[in-house]
Amino acid sequence: MVRFVHFTHNTKDTGDTMEILASWGLGPWEHIALLLTAAFVAGALNAVAGGGSFLTLPALVFTGMPPVAANATGTVALLPGYAAGAWGFKEDMAPPPGLSMGRSIALALIGGAGGAALLLFTPDDVFRKVVPWLLLAATALFAFGPQIRAWASRNTQPGTPASATKATLGMLAVAFYGGYFNGGLGILCLALFSLLGQTQLNAMNGMKNLVSALLTAIAVGIYAAGGIVEWPQALLMMISATLGGYGGARVARKIPAHILRWGIVVTGLVMAALFFMKG
Repeated sequence: MVRFVHFTHNTKDTGDTMEILASWGLGPWEHIALLLTAAFVAGALNAVAGGGSFLTLPALVFTGMPPVAANATGTVALLPGYAAGAWGFKEDMAPPPGLSMGRSIALALIGGAGGAALLLFTPDDVFRKVVPWLLLAATALFAFGPQIRAWASRNTQPGTPASATKATLGMLAVAFYGGYFNGGLGILCLALFSLLGQTQLNAMNGMKNLVSALLTAIAVGIYAAGGIVEWPQALLMMISATLGGYGGARVARKIPAHILRWGIVVTGLVMAALFFMKG
């Protein structure tokens, strides 16, 4: 539900920045600080490794937002990062075997729309019970991502063209998952492309970013049409996540990859445990 606040012109100083933000329907300053921090770190993580949704969703729920709205709002906040990643790899994009670029785009949009529509019809009490399991699944995907991609590569016959049906169903399933719950999406995309026989890493990353951006964009449109996006929080976190993607990523890149990966895994496990205890 979008909150509109009427402002009257006043030449006096309106006071502290946090108080101004709170007047926009963002809650007390403690909540604002939490959302800014979570989004900034999430933007940095997504720029170098992924796992940003492990922070944005719990932060929004902690501030009192219903889980379905929190999932939608957090997805809106991370959309610019996906779009920037897709643009950065635009020269390297190539569809996986069994799919054309046009079909890949269409399937990403159809699957993303289907997942988003399902979220609209998921009651909050049901989604609250599903969230910890989704977080656990996404954490497992993130933790064992290298092993999953290696397994996918080993089980692909070199030179064997991928079945168009297999490729279509795989892309549709991944996009549907991404439209419903974004966590671990990148790992799923890369594993699918490996299974389909794609081997060029830059091409895989380019398609991963394009598919993620497209399905997230159409999902955001459906979330907005369904009235489940809390726009003040979404826009605040979008700005913070974008800044995190630019500035925070420089710091994150200095952290050894294995430490960064397992730090994200521990965060995912802790967040899942908190959701289990809550509910």
